[in-house]
Amino acid sequence: MNNITYDISSFNELSSVALKLLRLTDNRIFALYGKIGAGKTTLVKNMCSHLNVIDTVSSPTFSIVNEYMTRDNKQIFHFDFYRINNLEEIEKLGLDFYLSSGHYCFIEWPEIAVSLLPFGYKSLKIIQNNQSRELSLLK
Repeated sequence: MNNITYDISSFNELSSVALKLLRLTDNRIFALYGKIGAGKTTLVKNMCSHLNVIDTVSSPTFSIVNEYMTRDNKQIFHFDFYRINNLEEIEKLGLDFYLSSGHYCFIEWPEIAVSLLPFGYKSLKIIQNNQSRELSLLK
């Protein structure tokens, strides 16, 4: 698949793109790349809104993983590997359990865990330039 780029400079565009991404594939694992403040967590919030999450969606920077519930009692997992130093920490976390659960998994700062991600996961990169933001679907 070639890269697909979306303009997500406004909240309405971001919400629309989040919905498109959820409808693009049956895959439920998304790796989110971007600098600090690029909008990774905001994208996850929008995706979770479209998935009818009833919990407050927030950055799991310190907890490493947040679990959310949807209106129909489905779980969604949101990871932030910014503070992870090695694969052993991820394995202790039980990432393989989460990834094989069949539930949506959103992974911020996935670089250290790429070798553990299953075939078919989707890579999303957010690039912020001055007043604009773009999201690229890389895989």
